[in-house]
Amino acid sequence: MGCFCCFDGGNNEQRKEEERLASAEARARAAEAAQKRQEQFEKSAAGRAARAQMQAAAKQSTNSNKGEPALKWQMG
Repeated sequence: MGCFCCFDGGNNEQRKEEERLASAEARARAAEAAQKRQEQFEKSAAGRAARAQMQAAAKQSTNSNKGEPALKWQMG
C-alpha cells in the first residue's frame, strides 16, 4: 500500500482545528489554575510575609536617597 496521508479529504484541516481548540482550552485551564495558586499563596503566611517584605523594600528604596544623587563623584 502507498502512503495517501495527503489525500484524507479535508480531515487534516478538521484535526488542526480540533487541536487548536483543545490547546486553547488547556491554556484557559492552566491560567485558571495559576490564578487559584496565586490567590492561595497571597492568603498564606508566606504570601503575606513576601508582600510585607516587598512593601518594605519599596518604601526603603523611595526614601533612600532623599534628593541626593545616587552616584557621587570624588576628586583626588
